[in-house]
Amino acid sequence: MVKLTQRLGGLVLRFAAFCAALGAVIAMITSRERSSFFVLSLVARYSDLAAFKYFVIANAIVSVYSFLVLFLPKESLLWKFVVVLDLMVTMLLTSSLSAAVAVAQVGKRGNANAGWLPICGQVPRFCDQITGALIAGLIALILYVFLLIFSIHYVVDPFLLRKS
Repeated sequence: MVKLTQRLGGLVLRFAAFCAALGAVIAMITSRERSSFFVLSLVARYSDLAAFKYFVIANAIVSVYSFLVLFLPKESLLWKFVVVLDLMVTMLLTSSLSAAVAVAQVGKRGNANAGWLPICGQVPRFCDQITGALIAGLIALILYVFLLIFSIHYVVDPFLLRKS
């Protein structure tokens, strides 16, 4: 019964992480807004910034990985490799979220020293959607930290106990 509960808990966490990462991708790729000020026109979209592209690619990789691992049989020897992949995915999510948050912060507040003006006043819907994507990415990251701890405990700990 304990093994079934552990397996089910891991699947629920992994499915929630899949949904959060996929939600982050969808929110980010659908973020687009056009703003006009007299003759000037501004189109804000995620694909204009490399950090946002990296965020989308990283979360798409995480979504695919999470989906595939959902169907991995519990008897498979690949579960030991899943621990390593979970660690890599957690690091990938951390780096992509960090880069995207840094760029979003500049977009929101600007940088007076560099002469960069904030754009969220001109394209508020775009900024709100980016914020939603970043929140979903943060949720995916938090879930993957829990999944990593769960994977280490569930896969590595019994493996070490069998050796002794």
